[in-house]
Amino acid sequence: MTVHDAIVLAGGAAKRLGGADKPAVGVGGRTLLDRVLGACGGAARTVVVGGRRPTVRPVHWAREEPPGGGPVPALDAGVRQVRADTVLVLSADLPFLTRATTDRLLAALAADVEREGALLTDADGRDQPLVAAYRTEPLRREIALLATEYGSLAGLPLRLLTQELHLTPVATDTDPLASFDCDTWEDVFTARARIREHGTVLDEWITAVKDELGFELDVDINVLLDLARDAAHGVARPAAPLTTFLVGYAAGRVAAGGGGPEAVAEATRKATALALRWADEEENGQTENGRTGSGGSGPGAGGTDRSGNGANRATDDGGSGTAEGADAG
Repeated sequence: MTVHDAIVLAGGAAKRLGGADKPAVGVGGRTLLDRVLGACGGAARTVVVGGRRPTVRPVHWAREEPPGGGPVPALDAGVRQVRADTVLVLSADLPFLTRATTDRLLAALAADVEREGALLTDADGRDQPLVAAYRTEPLRREIALLATEYGSLAGLPLRLLTQELHLTPVATDTDPLASFDCDTWEDVFTARARIREHGTVLDEWITAVKDELGFELDVDINVLLDLARDAAHGVARPAAPLTTFLVGYAAGRVAAGGGGPEAVAEATRKATALALRWADEEENGQTENGRTGSGGSGPGAGGTDRSGNGANRATDDGGSGTAEGADAG
């Protein structure tokens, strides 16, 4: 992947939110700003333009001049601090933006050396200049030309900048919600409801937990759920969370030496095999117990021995199970 920086615009008055601090609004337990920072986690340097606030990862801060002057002055403040030849430019109110989408933007730009940017287009075909990847120098050049032409960048519409750049569109067909932004409280409530829908809630939750704990790791949810199921059914229900915790702990120890996702997969494989062996012993014990006690009514006939030693128990008890079965005949 191309070495790149990122600029996240986190200013604005948020009038349609009643003046609330929009980047700090929570969706799924994470602020909108933190959700966007997660989507640009591959950046070498991330600059957030706006008021300082807590974030889940380290960033560099900048402020536009004048404060509240709009997206063009904000972009100018951000681009002054980036170093890479390519920069992601994102607004801080995109709850469904993912790393996959920002990677697509970067790849589209890298694939066409004649273009100066790649920007997302939404389902209605509208360009999204604040969900885009740009080449840094053309961006600086056009901002400087605007400042010269208009005397000030304050209040200038972003289209004055983007119309001077040679851009390539990137459709949202693989990620239709990537450009969904939270301009109103209705948008916020819609986003909060959507992340709890069946089919997305576990991915959302795992991503939130990883951000909260401060690490990046691909997690195969289905493999871990299968492990939890095998532990619950083959051992006991409380074994499910305990086993997955131990797998994570073991994988973490290995990963410290460079194991990564492979360490999780290997620890999961071993724990799953153990749970299945445990279940097999239980099933085999019940089968052997049934064979030994067939036809009888004593302790050795109907009892279940988790160790698979039902016949020995009957003998140790004086053979009562077999004897009572004979007497009854």
